[in-house]
Formats: sequence, structure tokens, C-alpha cells
Amino acid sequence: MLDLIKYIVNQFAEDKENVEYTVNEKDRVIEVVITLPSSDMGKVIGKQGKIAKAMRTIVRAATPRNSKRYVVEIREKGGDVVDLGDETEAE
Repeated sequence: MLDLIKYIVNQFAEDKENVEYTVNEKDRVIEVVITLPSSDMGKVIGKQGKIAKAMRTIVRAATPRNSKRYVVEIREKGGDVVDLGDETEAE
């Protein structure tokens, strides 16, 4: 699944060398944190978060039915979480 996320992000990011991916596995969730330079934030998130939302939809659709759920977070390098999408629901 990480390869799919990397592929999508690389289509929009210009500074691909400075994009970092961190995977944290929890009980029922696999959290993927994408850390981007500020120059690529708008390109990867898209207007009104449409690209980020579409990426989450694709990841959700590609996840096997009885496996752990994937949560994708987008952060700015040196900053806080910028885009959590609709994945902030309680578990």
C-alpha cells in the first residue's frame, strides 16, 4: 500500500527527494505520515483538499476487506499535521 501512496504523491510533488514517509502500526490501524516541504503542500493536497481526499479514497478502496485500516496524514516539514481529512474519527 505504501507503494501506491508514494506513486500518487510523486505525481504531484516537484521536490520528490525531500518527501518522507513514516509508517506506524497500531492495533487496527496502519498510519502513513507523509512529510512534505512547504513548496509541495498545495500541490499534493489540492484545492480544498480534493487530491488528498481522492488519495484516501483510493487507499481505502485498495485495502483488503478484513485487514487493518490505513490512515493517511500529510504534514509540512518542520510543522504540524496539515491535513487529516476525514480520518479523525474515534476508534
